[in-house]
Formats: sequence, structure tokens, C-alpha cells
Amino acid sequence: MNTARLNLRTVLHDDAARIAALAGDWDVASMTGRIPFPYSEQAANQWVDGVSEQEEVFGIDLDGGLIGICGFTLDESGDAELGYWIGKPYWGQGYATEAARAVMTHGFSKLGVRRFVCKHLTGNEASARVIQKLGFRYTGTSTGWCEARQCDLPALTYERRRPWTMAIRALAS
Repeated sequence: MNTARLNLRTVLHDDAARIAALAGDWDVASMTGRIPFPYSEQAANQWVDGVSEQEEVFGIDLDGGLIGICGFTLDESGDAELGYWIGKPYWGQGYATEAARAVMTHGFSKLGVRRFVCKHLTGNEASARVIQKLGFRYTGTSTGWCEARQCDLPALTYERRRPWTMAIRALAS
């Protein structure tokens, strides 16, 4: 799947070293739910092996090099939880928004996702901006586990329902 600047593709074991290097940066890992710190290449390989059938996970490539990950976990009700991270050298350039928008469009139009939910840890203003640009609606506060910090932290939650035009097209198919 391609966007204007990015290629979204299957994550491979060959990506493990790059995933560990980028996601293993404290500034990245400490704002995510599932990334440990420190993050080894072996742990990244285990993560690649552990991607389940309920997950749609894409490596985000820029000019042939991996810069992050974006994907979602689908539940039985047709809802999906969106997640993403971008390596620190690539922050502030719109890559997370661009990748997440494409992944959400894929989920809505190809997989019948009814609603995306997501959250960010309190204080992660960059992720808040991405979520806002993607058209999510604030739904409240919660907590979120942070593997790097080994604790639950305050978080803000959001949702975005499938646009009605996509729902009509899905019914017509």
C-alpha cells in the first residue's frame, strides 16, 4: 500500500535490527504501550513472530528504509484499536498521520472496520496532534500500560467511526 511519500508493507525479520534501533529510543518507547526498554533485536524478532491474525501491521518505509510501524488490532465486534510509532529522526514531518490515514482507510474500506479507537499517554502532544488530524473524537480519560516504564499511566481516549459513505459502499459490494 502506498501513500504520496510512504510505502506500507509487511514487517519482516530483516526489519528487527532497525525496529530495535528506532523503537528502542527512550523517547519513542516511553510513549508507547507495548515497546520495552531497552529493546533488543531479539525482542523485535519475537514481536514479529507474535503478530496475530487479528492484527494488521505495516512497516512504514520512506525511500526504501523503515521509519516506523502502524497498524491495528481488530476485535469480534468490528472495532479496531489503532497504534503507531515513528523513529525520532522522522518526527514532525507528518509521516505518522500519513501512514495512519492510509491504514485506517484500508481498515474501513477493505476489512469492514466499524470504528477505530486509540489512546495516547497524557503529555504526548505529538500523538494528540496526529489523532486530531485523523478526525478522532475525544471520548474520555483512562490509563494505559507502558511496557518501557513498567506501569499504568494516565491516557486520553478517542474514537473515529467509519464514514457513512464507506458504509454505503460496503453494503453495495
